[in-house]
Amino acid sequence: MSEVVSMAGQAYMRQLQAHPLRTKAITSGVLAGCSDAVAQKISGVTKLQLRRLLLIAVLVEQLTASPWNNMMFMMYYGLVVEGRPFGQVKSKVKKDYASVQLTAWKFWPIVSWVNYEYMPLQLRVLFHSFVASCWAVFLNLKAARSIASSKKA
Repeated sequence: MSEVVSMAGQAYMRQLQAHPLRTKAITSGVLAGCSDAVAQKISGVTKLQLRRLLLIAVLVEQLTASPWNNMMFMMYYGLVVEGRPFGQVKSKVKKDYASVQLTAWKFWPIVSWVNYEYMPLQLRVLFHSFVASCWAVFLNLKAARSIASSKKA
Protein backbone atom coordinates (compact mmCIF):
# COMPACT_ATOMS: atom_id res chain seq x y z
CA MET A 1 0.00 0.00 0.00
CA SER A 2 2.79 2.45 0.82
CA GLU A 3 4.27 1.82 -2.64
CA VAL A 4 0.98 2.88 -4.26
CA VAL A 5 0.90 6.04 -2.13
CA SER A 6 4.53 6.77 -3.01
CA MET A 7 3.87 6.31 -6.74
CA ALA A 8 0.78 8.51 -6.56
CA GLY A 9 2.76 11.19 -4.74
CA GLN A 10 5.50 11.09 -7.36
CA ALA A 11 2.97 11.28 -10.20
CA TYR A 12 1.32 14.26 -8.49
CA MET A 13 4.66 16.04 -8.11
CA ARG A 14 5.45 15.46 -11.80
CA GLN A 15 2.10 17.00 -12.78
CA LEU A 16 2.67 19.86 -10.35
CA GLN A 17 6.06 20.53 -11.95
CA ALA A 18 4.79 20.25 -15.54
CA HIS A 19 1.38 21.96 -15.11
CA PRO A 20 1.33 23.90 -11.83
CA LEU A 21 -1.79 26.01 -12.37
CA ARG A 22 -3.93 23.19 -13.74
CA THR A 23 -2.76 20.76 -11.06
CA LYS A 24 -3.45 23.21 -8.25
CA ALA A 25 -6.87 24.13 -9.66
CA ILE A 26 -7.88 20.47 -10.00
CA THR A 27 -6.50 19.65 -6.55
CA SER A 28 -8.41 22.53 -5.03
CA GLY A 29 -11.65 21.48 -6.74
CA VAL A 30 -11.28 17.83 -5.74
CA LEU A 31 -10.51 18.73 -2.13
CA ALA A 32 -13.41 21.17 -1.95
CA GLY A 33 -15.77 18.55 -3.38
CA CYS A 34 -14.47 15.85 -1.04
CA SER A 35 -14.76 18.08 2.01
CA ASP A 36 -18.32 19.01 1.07
CA ALA A 37 -19.23 15.34 0.53
CA VAL A 38 -17.76 14.41 3.92
CA ALA A 39 -19.57 17.34 5.56
CA GLN A 40 -22.86 16.23 3.99
CA LYS A 41 -22.37 12.66 5.26
CA ILE A 42 -21.39 13.80 8.78
CA SER A 43 -24.43 16.07 8.96
CA GLY A 44 -26.68 13.09 8.23
CA VAL A 45 -27.52 13.60 4.55
CA THR A 46 -28.47 10.19 3.18
CA LYS A 47 -28.11 11.08 -0.49
CA LEU A 48 -25.29 13.38 -1.62
CA GLN A 49 -26.47 16.68 -3.02
CA LEU A 50 -24.56 16.64 -6.31
CA ARG A 51 -25.77 20.10 -7.33
CA ARG A 52 -24.10 21.47 -4.24
CA LEU A 53 -20.86 19.69 -5.19
CA LEU A 54 -21.16 21.06 -8.73
CA LEU A 55 -21.60 24.58 -7.39
CA ILE A 56 -18.40 24.23 -5.38
CA ALA A 57 -16.51 22.90 -8.42
CA VAL A 58 -17.72 25.80 -10.57
CA LEU A 59 -16.80 28.35 -7.89
CA VAL A 60 -13.32 26.91 -7.44
CA GLU A 61 -12.71 26.91 -11.20
CA GLN A 62 -13.96 30.49 -11.56
CA LEU A 63 -11.80 31.73 -8.70
CA THR A 64 -8.62 29.88 -9.69
CA ALA A 65 -8.25 28.96 -13.36
CA SER A 66 -10.49 31.54 -15.01
CA PRO A 67 -8.59 34.68 -13.94
CA TRP A 68 -5.25 33.19 -15.01
CA ASN A 69 -6.59 31.85 -18.31
CA ASN A 70 -7.98 35.25 -19.28
CA MET A 71 -4.84 37.08 -18.16
CA MET A 72 -2.57 34.70 -20.09
CA PHE A 73 -4.74 34.96 -23.22
CA MET A 74 -4.60 38.75 -23.11
CA MET A 75 -0.83 38.74 -22.59
CA TYR A 76 -0.28 36.16 -25.35
CA TYR A 77 -2.53 37.98 -27.78
CA GLY A 78 -0.83 41.32 -27.21
CA LEU A 79 2.75 40.08 -27.20
CA VAL A 80 2.65 37.29 -29.79
CA VAL A 81 -0.34 37.83 -32.05
CA GLU A 82 -0.20 41.62 -32.18
CA GLY A 83 3.56 41.86 -31.60
CA ARG A 84 3.20 44.83 -29.28
CA PRO A 85 5.82 45.86 -26.73
CA PHE A 86 5.30 44.68 -23.14
CA GLY A 87 4.48 48.19 -21.87
CA GLN A 88 1.58 48.58 -24.31
CA VAL A 89 0.29 45.09 -23.54
CA LYS A 90 0.51 45.75 -19.81
CA SER A 91 -1.52 48.96 -20.07
CA LYS A 92 -4.08 47.25 -22.32
CA VAL A 93 -4.47 44.41 -19.82
CA LYS A 94 -4.91 46.97 -17.01
CA LYS A 95 -7.59 48.69 -19.07
CA ASP A 96 -9.56 45.66 -20.29
CA TYR A 97 -8.92 42.83 -17.83
CA ALA A 98 -11.62 43.70 -15.29
CA SER A 99 -14.40 43.81 -17.90
CA VAL A 100 -13.20 40.55 -19.51
CA GLN A 101 -13.07 38.77 -16.15
CA LEU A 102 -16.47 40.08 -15.06
CA THR A 103 -17.94 38.86 -18.34
CA ALA A 104 -16.30 35.47 -17.77
CA TRP A 105 -17.81 35.27 -14.28
CA LYS A 106 -21.25 35.93 -15.75
CA PHE A 107 -20.83 33.56 -18.69
CA TRP A 108 -18.89 30.46 -17.58
CA PRO A 109 -20.93 29.44 -14.52
CA ILE A 110 -24.03 29.29 -16.74
CA VAL A 111 -22.12 27.23 -19.32
CA SER A 112 -20.93 24.84 -16.60
CA TRP A 113 -24.43 24.50 -15.17
CA VAL A 114 -25.92 23.75 -18.61
CA ASN A 115 -23.10 21.33 -19.38
CA TYR A 116 -23.43 19.30 -16.17
CA GLU A 117 -27.18 19.54 -15.85
CA TYR A 118 -28.37 18.95 -19.41
CA MET A 119 -25.56 17.57 -21.58
CA PRO A 120 -25.22 13.80 -21.88
CA LEU A 121 -21.87 12.64 -20.50
CA GLN A 122 -20.49 11.73 -23.94
CA LEU A 123 -21.20 15.27 -25.28
CA ARG A 124 -19.84 17.34 -22.39
CA VAL A 125 -16.33 17.77 -23.75
CA LEU A 126 -17.67 18.66 -27.20
CA PHE A 127 -20.10 21.19 -25.73
CA HIS A 128 -17.44 22.77 -23.51
CA SER A 129 -14.94 22.90 -26.39
CA PHE A 130 -17.50 24.53 -28.68
CA VAL A 131 -18.34 27.16 -26.07
CA ALA A 132 -14.63 27.72 -25.38
CA SER A 133 -14.18 28.37 -29.10
CA CYS A 134 -16.95 30.97 -28.94
CA TRP A 135 -15.25 32.51 -25.89
CA ALA A 136 -11.98 32.73 -27.85
CA VAL A 137 -13.84 34.54 -30.64
CA PHE A 138 -15.22 36.97 -28.03
CA LEU A 139 -11.73 37.62 -26.64
CA ASN A 140 -10.30 38.13 -30.12
CA LEU A 141 -13.10 40.56 -31.05
CA LYS A 142 -12.58 42.44 -27.79
CA ALA A 143 -8.86 42.71 -28.54
CA ALA A 144 -9.49 43.78 -32.16
CA ARG A 145 -12.04 46.38 -31.05
CA SER A 146 -9.54 47.78 -28.58
CA ILE A 147 -6.88 48.01 -31.31
CA ALA A 148 -9.26 49.79 -33.69
CA SER A 149 -10.27 52.32 -31.06
CA SER A 150 -6.63 53.05 -30.13
CA LYS A 151 -5.73 53.63 -33.83
CA LYS A 152 -8.58 56.14 -34.22
CA ALA A 153 -7.42 58.12 -31.19
